[in-house]
Amino acid sequence: MSKKALYLLGIAITIILGTFLYVNFCCNCTMKTPTADTEKVPVVVAQDANVVPFILNGSGIDYHTNDNIKFLKNSFAVVLPVSDSVSIGIENLKTFLIAHPKQKVTITGYATSDEKNSTSFENLGLARANDIKKYFVSKGLSGSQFDTKGQIIDKWKTNSDTLLGPAEYKFETEETAPAVTDEWIVLKDKINGDPLILHFSTNKSRDKVTEAEKQKVADLVKYTEHVKDAVILVVGHSDNVGNRDSNITLGQKRAEFSKSYLSKNGIDNTRITTESKGPDEPVGENTTAEGRANNRRTVITIK
Repeated sequence: MSKKALYLLGIAITIILGTFLYVNFCCNCTMKTPTADTEKVPVVVAQDANVVPFILNGSGIDYHTNDNIKFLKNSFAVVLPVSDSVSIGIENLKTFLIAHPKQKVTITGYATSDEKNSTSFENLGLARANDIKKYFVSKGLSGSQFDTKGQIIDKWKTNSDTLLGPAEYKFETEETAPAVTDEWIVLKDKINGDPLILHFSTNKSRDKVTEAEKQKVADLVKYTEHVKDAVILVVGHSDNVGNRDSNITLGQKRAEFSKSYLSKNGIDNTRITTESKGPDEPVGENTTAEGRANNRRTVITIK
């Protein structure tokens, strides 16, 4: 055999031997056959976007955006400013409601069971619904076309300490609004049988209410939300210190202050009427300090 043939044979043997060694040793270092004990690689599942859409959907309106009105945890106030896409939706709603004056929208606000309600409303969800209504009115929408409800639930989608859009909007016409039922007759009797009475210091307004008074405000809000033609009457009273004309004026100021308070807490001010009796209808003796204090009051009832 020639030297050239031996040289070529050596090269071939070297290639065959190298391939054998690589397959049986090197490949086993990097390519192992899976076994039952092999550690499993976790499957990554895409999470849903942290979104609660702002939806206005009724007969004649259909608006949807992935942004929404937001609230801080434990707060009833809308976080401002709202996004441009939500503002566009509100403008669309404004145009729609102007064109459909009989259309009603019920705003249901939500709050979680672990949130604290520091408002005078029955629950924080209702307070949020009323603040959304107040914001809509500030943008030129008619408050008379909105009703509000509140609901407490276990959880809501959040981003850190911010609740994303805890509210829903239901469209209905006046013709489908609930009628007065025995439940509301009973509530009216309760309100008028034990009316909300706010007392005042001499020549001063009132800046605090008790828990019992807050509950009575909540009853008034609840009643007016469900009985569409309900009107609240606020009557101001005074003691007999000073002349009668001045006390009539003072009683009226107290009535107007109480009207403003009710309006801030969710009652449309167009559904509140005021008047003053001044010193003419005392409930206490004006000869004693306690009696005069009892006479300086407003009495709030359903007409």
